[in-house]
Amino acid sequence: MTFGQQPIANGFLKPEQFKTEYYFEMACAFCEKCGCFQLLEQPSPEQMFNENYAFFSGTSKHMAHHFAEFAAHVQQDYLSGANDPFVVEMGSNDGIMLKNFAAKNMRHLGVEPSKNVAEAAMKAGVNTINQFFNEETAKQIVAKYGQADAFIAANCMCHIPTLHSVVKGIELLLKPDGVALFEDPYLGDVVDKTSYDQIYDEHTFLFSVQSINYLFGKCGMEIFDVEPQTTHGGSMRYVIARKGKRTATERLKQQIAKEEELGLHLKETYERFRQNCEKSKKDLRELLTQLKNEGKRVVGYAATSKSTTILNYCNIGPDLIESICDTTPIKQGKFSPGKHIPIVAYEEFKKSYPAYAFLFAWNHFKEVMEKEDAFKASQGKWIVHVPQVKVLS
Repeated sequence: MTFGQQPIANGFLKPEQFKTEYYFEMACAFCEKCGCFQLLEQPSPEQMFNENYAFFSGTSKHMAHHFAEFAAHVQQDYLSGANDPFVVEMGSNDGIMLKNFAAKNMRHLGVEPSKNVAEAAMKAGVNTINQFFNEETAKQIVAKYGQADAFIAANCMCHIPTLHSVVKGIELLLKPDGVALFEDPYLGDVVDKTSYDQIYDEHTFLFSVQSINYLFGKCGMEIFDVEPQTTHGGSMRYVIARKGKRTATERLKQQIAKEEELGLHLKETYERFRQNCEKSKKDLRELLTQLKNEGKRVVGYAATSKSTTILNYCNIGPDLIESICDTTPIKQGKFSPGKHIPIVAYEEFKKSYPAYAFLFAWNHFKEVMEKEDAFKASQGKWIVHVPQVKVLS
């Protein structure tokens, strides 16, 4: 299936950059052999992750709490008996998770390819290197620090096209009884909720238990536990060790059975998904066009990576959504990738509430609703598109 021409999802830009903006054909396919759902073409890593990367994990209080719990789980369940434990995180961003290890004077290292967020982590006292993680990087880390007791990652494994080098790197990096824990958006949730906006340039893959077991099995490793997460609209945390080192949990067995029920191994499942995406696109355009014809103001809420897929796939520009408010300074005063909708400061949203706000950050629904009582009191209404297009009463 294809989502047409798409720009860099986090490539917020200024007017003088419109003419040279980069696009690629965002098409997806399902591999029956390995069970992966993946992009057929992807921009180079350097185009997506660089000194101007626009996403800082620390801007969300809920995610900060989530990562603090993740870190505590790793420390308690996998590091409590280790002597001078060492933890490595891939895609550590601004250090939001590793700072929980740093606070306990635990040896740690973040591997972050985007220079600006890596520098933010270093300023916060988190030991970080500005590199892409792969087999060669793993060798360098082992040579300098020794092997790790735990490898962790969140919402970045699915970004990497050279996964075999990453998995080999993890295998080299970990001690014989070490564990790898990482979480990413879950294929089962994307299919079930028609959350097609989880597909964008950075998300090379959408994983399932089947696909991860296949991938790590190539390097003598296997999943022994899974932990479903509510973050990012539905994620899965995979817990991995060398084959035979850990006993598979009942939770893992249940998730494998659930994937069978969902039909994640069947081609026809993805044809239904394609049809559901087309219906969502049609319904959203019809709703926004109707509101425009009625003279209603519609503003986007949160200039997310996901919003880039929605806007470009559904062909929604400033004629239907006048602006998008966002709290991230690096995005403010710029324009959305592809459709060039103005990005304004969150304060502009509060100054003049629109009749409708499109919640691009639907995966942070609870956090957003907790702070937007004033918008509700103004009779403002929310538009969502997951699991179906509707106006929330």
